[in-house]
Amino acid sequence: MKLLLISNSTNPGEPYLSYPQKEIQRFLGEKKAHALFIPFAAVTFSLDEYESKVVERFAEIGHYIMSKLFTPLTIKSITLKNRLVVSPMCQYTAIRLKVLEGTPYIGWSAGSNVACPTLRTTNDMPIVDPNGFECMNLVPFQINPHYLDVNPPGHGGETREQRILEFLEINPDVFVVGLREGTMLKFEDGLLQLIGAQSARIFRKGFAPQELNAGDDLNFLMRELHV
Repeated sequence: MKLLLISNSTNPGEPYLSYPQKEIQRFLGEKKAHALFIPFAAVTFSLDEYESKVVERFAEIGHYIMSKLFTPLTIKSITLKNRLVVSPMCQYTAIRLKVLEGTPYIGWSAGSNVACPTLRTTNDMPIVDPNGFECMNLVPFQINPHYLDVNPPGHGGETREQRILEFLEINPDVFVVGLREGTMLKFEDGLLQLIGAQSARIFRKGFAPQELNAGDDLNFLMRELHV
C-alpha cells in the first residue's frame, strides 16, 4: 500500500498544489501515471474548473489526470481501469480495494481525512447527507488536516485541540494526528513518515499530546490501539 496524505493543497501566497508538487513527483516516480481524480470537494465552483487546476499541476510533473463521468454507477468500473487514485474527497469501497492492491493514493485536506476509519475529525460540516461517517480505513488512526494550535483573536469557541480531546472522550481507542499545513504523511514500503518543516501533534486518550517531527518514528500509528 502506498499513501501520500497531505494536510492542505495550497500554502498562502503560492500557486495551487505548489508546495507538495515535488513530493508528489517523487511519490509517483518517473513513469507516466494515468491518475483518477475525484473532484467532489468542489462546491462553489464547477467540477470542470477543479479538474483543470489539478490537470495543469500534474502535467507539469509528467502525469495525466482524468475525472469525467463520475456517478455511483460508473465510479467502480473507472477506478478499476486506473493505476492511480488522486482524491480530495472520496468514499468508495472500490477505491479502498484498489489501494489495498497497491494502487498509489494521494489525498489532500478532506482526501486525507477519508483515508481514515471515519470522517469525524474533519473540519468541515457535512452540507449534504454523507450516508454515514465510515471512510476507507486505509490507516487505523484519524487525521485532523489543517491543524491549528490556536484560534483567531476574539474567537470564543473551542480550539482545535479541545475538539480533538472531546472526540477522544467518546473514542478512547484511536490516535488522532493533528497534521499542520505544509506537512504530509507518506506510507510506503511499510513505513510511515512525516514530511515537512512543521511537527505533527499526536493525541491519545489519557496521554499528553506529543509533538513528532520528520525523521521521528511514526510507525506505531499503523498498529491498532487496544486499551
